Amino acid sequence: MKKIGILGGVGWASTVDYYRAIAEGASRHFSQRGYSSPLPIPPMTIESVTQAKTRELRGVAGDEDSWTAFDTVFRDALLVLESAGCDFAIIASNTPHARLHAIRQGVQLPIISIFDATSDAASSTGARNALVLGTTVTMQARNYADRLAQEGITANNRLPEPEIAEMQAMIDRDFYGGASANARDRLVAYCNRHAAPGTAILLACTELPLAFPNHLDDPVFEAEGHLFVNPSAAHVAAALTEALGES
Repeated sequence: MKKIGILGGVGWASTVDYYRAIAEGASRHFSQRGYSSPLPIPPMTIESVTQAKTRELRGVAGDEDSWTAFDTVFRDALLVLESAGCDFAIIASNTPHARLHAIRQGVQLPIISIFDATSDAASSTGARNALVLGTTVTMQARNYADRLAQEGITANNRLPEPEIAEMQAMIDRDFYGGASANARDRLVAYCNRHAAPGTAILLACTELPLAFPNHLDDPVFEAEGHLFVNPSAAHVAAALTEALGES
């Protein structure tokens, strides 16, 4: 098995869920192949950054220089994973993926993109339109829209700024540290306002899927009358495929 490096901490609740999902997914893989307990899981190293710090270091869209400090924090974390002997890395957060082109400079460690894994999952739904939900950075960027376009999917991830700010506030208020009691209702109400029937809704903040605890490991699922794509689950599945190979 290959050793997985997890760059986490943004936020910690989703980092915990990444570890759980990888461990449980590997256990299912080996159980189905007749292995006995204790079931193997891939070796992993987690390098956790501090979300309070990275939030303060966010730059301004379109101003590359303003992101230098933010990029450096994540680049340094990946270099730690590289020095720890990891075979590849995953970043357990959507937001820094918008900066992956800069963060990975000088890093030799292969990094599995959440954009690629999610776009493959979205394509499997047959949907032609997508709504990308996430942090301000994710919803303002074109990364998901550009990658989904390669699958023939049009992404409306440029909602009015007040709506984007509302989603960021919802993530901070109802999802940091895990989904609050009101998180699911508020998220569904937001989807009801912005997602037309047949739209694939990307829960493109790694905390958002926590509102649907029965679907944490499902890359695609239906709930509350909507079609959802879970980037975290798709990302974990891609990591397991890479780590386990043909084991």
